[in-house]
Amino acid sequence: MKTILAAAIALTTVAGGLPAISGAAQQPDSASSARQESPFACNRLALTPEQRKRHFDELGPVLRELKTGVHELPEGFEFEFPSDAKTYQLLAEWVGGERACCPFFDIDLRSEREGGPLRLRLSGRPGTKQFIAADFSPWFQH
Repeated sequence: MKTILAAAIALTTVAGGLPAISGAAQQPDSASSARQESPFACNRLALTPEQRKRHFDELGPVLRELKTGVHELPEGFEFEFPSDAKTYQLLAEWVGGERACCPFFDIDLRSEREGGPLRLRLSGRPGTKQFIAADFSPWFQH
């Protein structure tokens, strides 16, 4: 009997799930389905004065110097870095601050296998690439 019940549950799940108990449970909340998008502007007030100093005056310049390459993408840019642990820690800290002050970014930090480079991808909705090109201009030098 347990085998038949388990098979019936598995079949129901594969076939599209159990029927809803009430119609209201299936209706998405219109407020949660419509995301409000932030403006294309860096909200420096999202960080404390100490965090701003660390993010913009310390981490940013260090990471720009560590950067080994830049690749243009259709929706943004990908920055390449050495794969050492210290650089990874700096990038992870920078990403935390960037998420707070620029919530419109899609940010991916990828570590490639076999000691390959670290890649920081910044992208987002239409207009994000142009924002990055203007606001991150020092990141494209050297």
